[in-house]
Amino acid sequence: MRKCFLTTVIVLLAACGMAQAQLPAVTLKTLDGTLVQTETLSNDGKPFIIDFFATWCKPCNRELSAIAEVYDEWKDETGVKIFAVSIDQAQNINKVKPLVDQNEWEYEVLLDPNSEFLKALGGQMIPFVVVVDGNGNIVAKHSGYTDGGENELIKEVHEHMAN
Repeated sequence: MRKCFLTTVIVLLAACGMAQAQLPAVTLKTLDGTLVQTETLSNDGKPFIIDFFATWCKPCNRELSAIAEVYDEWKDETGVKIFAVSIDQAQNINKVKPLVDQNEWEYEVLLDPNSEFLKALGGQMIPFVVVVDGNGNIVAKHSGYTDGGENELIKEVHEHMAN
């Protein structure tokens, strides 16, 4: 009986662990060339959003601009942080900083020129957004963008905030 109970507990613990995926380990760079290990991305126990984009992707740019309009409110309400991850290939990397500066995006920008991080998270098209709770668990993923989609993102952040 005791053996059966322990087996049941182990199976339940394993199932719980699988339900909440963690970030994969990929090495990216910031705009200034600093290396970042993706599995260490965090926001001091608060939720964060990873938003994959490219300079040439119009829906991506609309999404990041729409979020920029409400980002200060989001930070005040939830403490959420945005990591904007460019998948521009090496020959276009030099276009990322001017786009970020032009749009006055206050996100932490990371470069994923081979789309390794995007693929590791199961993304196939951009924009691709991942919502991560304060414990580092992936709680939602979305592909594509339609006007107003940012409202759904903040709802998910609210739903997964630590109580």
